[in-house]
Amino acid sequence: MDCLKSNLHVVLSGMLMAGGGARAEDLPPSIQAAGLSVFLTLHAEGAQIHQCKAGPDGKLVWTYREPIATLLRDGVTVGRHFAGPHWRLDDGSQAQGKVVGKAPGATPADALWLKLDVTAREGQGALSEAVAIQRVHTHGGVLEGACETDGAFRSVSYSADYVFLKK
Repeated sequence: MDCLKSNLHVVLSGMLMAGGGARAEDLPPSIQAAGLSVFLTLHAEGAQIHQCKAGPDGKLVWTYREPIATLLRDGVTVGRHFAGPHWRLDDGSQAQGKVVGKAPGATPADALWLKLDVTAREGQGALSEAVAIQRVHTHGGVLEGACETDGAFRSVSYSADYVFLKK
């Protein structure tokens, strides 16, 4: 069953990436946002930052730390995405989120698709209505390989679409 779900997700990911205009109900159930409507979609280009730290077993492992990305609309920079996670737009609005749902990316090298509840907002701009955010269409962002130096940092390029939802 898990294999079937994974294959279905890969097919849906491909449809969405190809501009298939998938409906909200076509997203993996774990990141759907029933009762909410999309009001803004922004593309992000940037990096996922990882840090080398001791894991529960004492061995060094890469641990996700934070994103840093430029937010684009129709190819024009309109804001930034950074630790928190936060999204700040040039119109002065800002949203902070908390992950409440996850789904696998299209490939093992792609960051997870996410659903986030907005936990704080600032400003009167576009993000003032946001109650949830979905991260979809991820490409890259997953770090592979050994971690040998405690405290070392490594960034991995990624892109994604962030879908902002309101009531």
